[in-house]
Amino acid sequence: MFVQTLILGILVGGVYALLASGLTVIFGVMRIINIAQGAFIIMGGFITYTAWKRLGLDPLIVVVISMIAMYVIGWAIYFVAVRPVRRAPVTTSVLLTFGLAFFLEGVMGFIWGNNSVTVRPSYVDTSLHLGQFYLPQNLLYGFILAIVIMAALQLIFTRTWLGRSIRAAASSEDAARLVGVKISAVAAVTFALGAASAGAGGAIVSLMGPFVPGSQILWITRLLSIVVLGGLGSVPGAVIAALILGVGEALMSTYVSPLWSPALSIFLIFFILAVRPQGILGTKLREDVAQ
Repeated sequence: MFVQTLILGILVGGVYALLASGLTVIFGVMRIINIAQGAFIIMGGFITYTAWKRLGLDPLIVVVISMIAMYVIGWAIYFVAVRPVRRAPVTTSVLLTFGLAFFLEGVMGFIWGNNSVTVRPSYVDTSLHLGQFYLPQNLLYGFILAIVIMAALQLIFTRTWLGRSIRAAASSEDAARLVGVKISAVAAVTFALGAASAGAGGAIVSLMGPFVPGSQILWITRLLSIVVLGGLGSVPGAVIAALILGVGEALMSTYVSPLWSPALSIFLIFFILAVRPQGILGTKLREDVAQ
């Protein structure tokens, strides 16, 4: 039972890692904590639900459509709402994206309604068996897809001019400008890529259970606990923290109660802020050292 629980937790944690990577990258480049990332995930889930319900497309294929749609939406939201406050204090962007999250929740409720929906292709209720252990196909496929997408994003960040520009802007905007990087364009692409990763994650999340527009609150709570635990701006830290949260929730559901597993993310936020505010792989800011 313990090993089976670990397997399920790792599969879910891999999906969490994809969801948190977009939020972490946005903060690393723009120093903006995007509270609307949870709404982006649910919107990606609803796009997947529509394509599956109306067109009969497999959700694993709709990932491409969801990513493109959320990339465009993220790009538009950046220029309309986020760009004017990009230089403002972090608290301003938090308040803006907090309001944006509930605005998007209202838009989703208007378009899709507030009834619970779920995406259930034929393989949702089946599992693959490895000896005495079983792997739910929806979690397994979602985990594999998440790994593939994160590997593709890693190639973009390390092997392309765009990726080098993003990393340069995250390191020092002034130095990046000296080598010809257009910071405004990089910020827009980064925010759009974060939204696209949320769209891909939303397609996977739609296979994991029912959701409503208000589910975005649960997901942003999970994502914030992951990025705080891993360290703001650290993608490797977010991956480690996502696996910790996935396994922790699985253990909580198995040995305590499924009703308590969502509370684990809130507990992690309080715990890590009290013990190690910079997170697992985060670094102390000058303000932290001064204090």
